[in-house]
Amino acid sequence: MISRPLAVVVAAVFSGGCLFAQPGNAILDAGRTPASSLPQTAAPDKPVITPELRGDIFMAKKQYREAIEAFHQGSPDDPVLYNKSGIAYHQLLQLDSALKSYQQAVRLRKDYVEAINNIGTVYYARKSFRRSISYYKRALKIAPSEPKSASIYSNLGTAYFARKQYKDATDAFQTALSLDPDVFEHRSSFGVLLEERNVEERAKYHYYVAKMYAKNGRTELALQYLRKALEEGFKEKKQIEKDPEFASMRDLKEFKDLMALEPRVL
Repeated sequence: MISRPLAVVVAAVFSGGCLFAQPGNAILDAGRTPASSLPQTAAPDKPVITPELRGDIFMAKKQYREAIEAFHQGSPDDPVLYNKSGIAYHQLLQLDSALKSYQQAVRLRKDYVEAINNIGTVYYARKSFRRSISYYKRALKIAPSEPKSASIYSNLGTAYFARKQYKDATDAFQTALSLDPDVFEHRSSFGVLLEERNVEERAKYHYYVAKMYAKNGRTELALQYLRKALEEGFKEKKQIEKDPEFASMRDLKEFKDLMALEPRVL
């Protein structure tokens, strides 16, 4: 079990089945038809508050039980509602109910990438990392767009990292960064595509993220994650000084200052 609400990342507001990312990030589709492709009709006198929209509003307020009740009032044949119910159960740490909801979503739509990914996050939370990897790989085989693929590759890397398969983890993280340069910077409290950030070896995790940012020339973020790694107990400073990824940073005052510090371990 996870000890605190799962950090799930990708979005801020649901609207008409689409999940809008934070400024500068791409839109991730929850599986609905984009509004722009629908026939344009005159606006109704009053907005229609569907069970899905009501549930989305409750999700935004972090009223997850009320959201579940609202989603359950919708069509029993709607996979999107089952996936969203799963998210709400997930936030309540009711993993058995979350898993059943995601599985029902996939039964209704075999290629439902978000729900398949989310099943993987349940198994990750249960520390069944091998099984979570299999679901992330399954989702990647059918993921139709780069934003979704980046998040799933990030999850895949995290699961490999938990199994101490650091080479595989690094490869997955690098692929995620190539698809979405800000994949590790997403911050939110809910979404339709869960992104796992709960790792036990946080110091080492942040060290690896710092290496990837350094390799990609993003010095400021590399320094930020190095500081996090040191504050969380990463003790191998000599390794940092030898890593080829940090070669271009070694003459920077900020890097030298960071290496000279004895950060207070959080």
